Order: sequence, then structure tokens, then C-alpha cells
Amino acid sequence: MLDDTYPGLPDPEREAEFYADVPMKRFFAWLVDVVLITLLTALLVPLTLFTALFYLPLLYFVVSFLYRTVTLARGSATPGMRLTAIEIRDRAGRPLDLMGGFLHTTGYAISWAVFPLQLISGGLMLGTSRAQGLTDHVLGTAAINRAARY
Repeated sequence: MLDDTYPGLPDPEREAEFYADVPMKRFFAWLVDVVLITLLTALLVPLTLFTALFYLPLLYFVVSFLYRTVTLARGSATPGMRLTAIEIRDRAGRPLDLMGGFLHTTGYAISWAVFPLQLISGGLMLGTSRAQGLTDHVLGTAAINRAARY
């Protein structure tokens, strides 16, 4: 049966290799991105003459939001996702643009702000055929393994 909900994404039954190990890869990509965002935030603190220590959580949030939005818009993957060879595609199979990156990052931020949503998102990644998180379900996006380029 053809799924018209996601016409541009690979079919999870016929092209399962696009979704193989994606939840695990997303987790490792997330770890890499957290380390990079932490380093970027730490590099910015001295530039504020250390006053950023008073609002460090806010600075971390802003750096994280910009990092994720810009990197998703410039290649449909964060550096961590590139390292693990996955990328986010919209329902038509296209890479994310700036608005798509912004919306995906907003969904991610909301999921982290409301803890049960993050649990639901993780469960969906582990339990659905396209390994989509909550934000992916809302936006119609999916993380897929990058096709090999020859």
C-alpha cells in the first residue's frame, strides 16, 4: 500500500535501509552537537567579559537554537548528523530550508522544555516505521540515512 502522507520520503517497507539505525545515529549526533554547542558557548563567555556567567543558560539556549537552525538550513543536517551520515528531509523529500530548520528547531526546543514531550518523541523514534520523533510527525519530516555519493 502506497503512503500518500509522505510522497517524497523513502518507503519504510521497500527501502528500509534509509531508516536503518536512525534512532541510534540521531542519539550519537545529538551528543556530538551538544559538545559542539557547549564549546561554542564557552568560547563566547570571555567575549562578554564573563558577564555571560550570569545568564549562561540563556546564552546556551540561544547558541543552540541558532546552531541547529542554521546548520539544518544549510544542508539539512547538523554537524553531528553529518558525522553519523543522516539528514532531515521534508514530506516531499527535499532538504530543509531556513523556515524548515527554524520550525524543526522550535519543535525540538518545545520538546525539551516540556519533559513528557521528549519521552513521547523518543518513543516514537523507536516505535514508528520511519523513526520519526514528535516534531517530525508534526512537520512531516524524517531523518534518513544519506545516500552514498559516488
